[in-house]
Amino acid sequence: MDGPSLRINTIIEQENTMVIACFPSVGMVSSIVAHYLIDHLELEFVGGLVDDRLPTLSLIQEGVPLPPIRAYAGKPQCSIDGCDQVILLMSEMVVPEPLVHKIVWALFEWSKEHQVLAGIVIDAFAKAGMKSNMDGVEPVVEYEDTDGIDVVGIGCNETVRDMLKEMDIPLLQQGVIRGMNAGILSEATRRGLGTMSIMVEADPRWPDARAAAVLIEKLNALLPSIDLPNQPLIEEAEKLEAQLKALMDSAGKSEDSSPSTNAMLYG
Repeated sequence: MDGPSLRINTIIEQENTMVIACFPSVGMVSSIVAHYLIDHLELEFVGGLVDDRLPTLSLIQEGVPLPPIRAYAGKPQCSIDGCDQVILLMSEMVVPEPLVHKIVWALFEWSKEHQVLAGIVIDAFAKAGMKSNMDGVEPVVEYEDTDGIDVVGIGCNETVRDMLKEMDIPLLQQGVIRGMNAGILSEATRRGLGTMSIMVEADPRWPDARAAAVLIEKLNALLPSIDLPNQPLIEEAEKLEAQLKALMDSAGKSEDSSPSTNAMLYG
């Protein structure tokens, strides 16, 4: 294999697409958002990204083995002119640093070939004063901390920055983004493409479905068909938090119970 390759079922139309990227984030927000969109937009698994340097592992869901970086597609209602469908790329795996640029390049060459219209990067940052366990790949942002769950945006061109303002998402003024999300945003800026990142303040200690629900509400402006009650997410958050707190208490928060520093998966 010469390099990374995004392999999508050939019967799927790939032109005039909005791509949503969900790579590991603080509080597993991107993973929660991805699964919510797959379920509620009725997206179907259509392929994934392959590279012989990626870890040889499969995620098993309902008895089905899936690649670590996978793609889902569907045709929900989209408010962006010319947008015919959505392709969602997601992974619970932190892509090894040496592969980030190669994978990002392959994704953008694919998007150029298939005339992708827009891109959205789903991301999260830790609440003020907290630090995640993402081994140094979490974003560091300066933001105005309010009593609510804060949201900030990044736009790769002026048109997208205007869209973020219309969505009532303040632009991030200062910060550092790392890993796949950084690579995607940097390359989109270099190419002048209509790509944005929506970032939400999240609790890094456990899966933060509350933060994911706030981000999903912002996505309603782009995907009106996901304008659904977020109460199921809130209820799921309460269950997850209770389970994780109980697990931490039973383990006594010992060093042996902390995540391995070379862990590849979050989720």
